[in-house]
Amino acid sequence: MYIRAFDPWKSKLCTCPFKYTLNIYTGCDHACVYCYITSYIPKAFKVRIKENLFIYLERELRSFDKRFIIALSYSSDPYPTIDKELEITRKVLKLLQRYNVRCLILTKSDLFERDLDILRDLKCAVGITVTTIDKKKAKLLEPNAPSPSERIKALKEAKEEGIPIYARIDPIIPFYTWKDFDKTLKTLNFVSHITVSTLKLRPDSWKRMEAKFPTLMERLSPLYKKGEKIAGYYYLPREIRFKILREAQEKIEGMGITFGSCREGYYSYPSCDGSHLVPP
Repeated sequence: MYIRAFDPWKSKLCTCPFKYTLNIYTGCDHACVYCYITSYIPKAFKVRIKENLFIYLERELRSFDKRFIIALSYSSDPYPTIDKELEITRKVLKLLQRYNVRCLILTKSDLFERDLDILRDLKCAVGITVTTIDKKKAKLLEPNAPSPSERIKALKEAKEEGIPIYARIDPIIPFYTWKDFDKTLKTLNFVSHITVSTLKLRPDSWKRMEAKFPTLMERLSPLYKKGEKIAGYYYLPREIRFKILREAQEKIEGMGITFGSCREGYYSYPSCDGSHLVPP
């Protein structure tokens, strides 16, 4: 099955409404330093095409319960670099359109701009992740992803087409991206919903962060060692997390934007993931 019920982490803190997920590719070449998929996808930063994707996907879509949403996608970005040439995601969107299936798109790319002609007629919401608006920091954290400004430009164009839009500021990293939060939020003031999440580390991502950001991790490591371990992830101590989340919530809702948090045991309204924006 390529369309699967969404529950990859089995975390007691996950508050996502029931939905399905479809990862169009295996692996993601954005190669984000903090990424969690390396803990369960072999050669995670190498993108692979799925065998017989369209044959099996169409078969599954014929019997799909249209009350539910399909999220594209949470393990592998639906718009890796190779999709510019292959256009597999565009073909998948056409299939979803044909079967009148609702979807929630999340990406760190601007490539979805190419598909706005389909997206405007699809029952969907489109979101981008912007970890920081600081171009140099973003390049260090997300070496192969398009720049934040390119993603934001594409999202503005989606809004002009009448497509519901949202964003994630994720992960919030103390002493690093948290310093830029106000500037990042200001550039996203045109979206309807923002989801935030603090940095959560697994052993593999911890090692990558230490290798690339040794000075930063000298400050972060003691905090995480005092924090909690939940569903295989190292969390910041609850009081530090909630202080960050409260400040983020106040600033986001103060701009008239709805607020969500991801796997934090905190507050979200009207949804954590922006799925409330998908047309019925």
